[in-house]
Amino acid sequence: MKVDLHCHSHFSDGKHSPEFLLSRADHNQLTHLAITDHDYVAFPLTENNSSVNLIPGVEISCLWEEVEIHVVGLLIDPANQPLQDLLLTQQQKRQHRIAKIDQLLKELEMTGLWRHLEELNCTSYTRSHVADFLVEKGLCKNRKRAFGTYLGRRGKLYIEPHWCGITDAVKAINDSGGIAVLAHPGRYPLGKNKLRRLLTEFSECGGEALEVCYANIDRSTRDRLSRLCLSFELWASMGSDFHDSSAHWTDVGKFPVLPELLLNTAIWLHPKWLTGN
Repeated sequence: MKVDLHCHSHFSDGKHSPEFLLSRADHNQLTHLAITDHDYVAFPLTENNSSVNLIPGVEISCLWEEVEIHVVGLLIDPANQPLQDLLLTQQQKRQHRIAKIDQLLKELEMTGLWRHLEELNCTSYTRSHVADFLVEKGLCKNRKRAFGTYLGRRGKLYIEPHWCGITDAVKAINDSGGIAVLAHPGRYPLGKNKLRRLLTEFSECGGEALEVCYANIDRSTRDRLSRLCLSFELWASMGSDFHDSSAHWTDVGKFPVLPELLLNTAIWLHPKWLTGN
């Protein structure tokens, strides 16, 4: 098994098409790939001549105790109506947030954001798209500065998100036949006790897996997440969170290997995976 269960296409904040991601997975000799766009299902592809097994997936943005966290859904049914209803609501919330940011930009005498967005082959808009617009207009030299000065919590263009709760996201994933995975848990601004509370709530509402391996994770964090994965009896998932081939430190399928102590709880041993693949 060689898998990547978390990556993004241009339908959300990735730079490439689903077909490009699949070709990279093929080139890197992956057996399974999940394209998990933000609040949008980029599946199925019009053509799939690859030997890679394509797993239908999504990444849903949620709010938990005023912290934005992400839940990945794997092996979902893309046609499931309650899931599609939730994702449509999420996309509408994204558009409303962008509209409010656009209004703040106009107060700074900067126009053209919507025209910039409409030129993209995108369905689910994110703040990263706004950051690219700010860089293109010369207001910031890079995305990091755009978030630090304008789009981050203390920035001039910051608008509070109003995402769904964890319970809603997990229920939609489970009801569509999928597996709910807490994405990149080491990246949230949570202390040890608060992370355990998050995992408790995630597990109690039906979350089944934890992403323990992802790009740029350090060994100590991976080991800590591995222990939590076992402690909460969750399945172990993994993915590159790949967005852009111009970032040479990342690639489809590029992330640390699953620790040996989790091999018996790897997500591909989940009953839903075994019956669906």
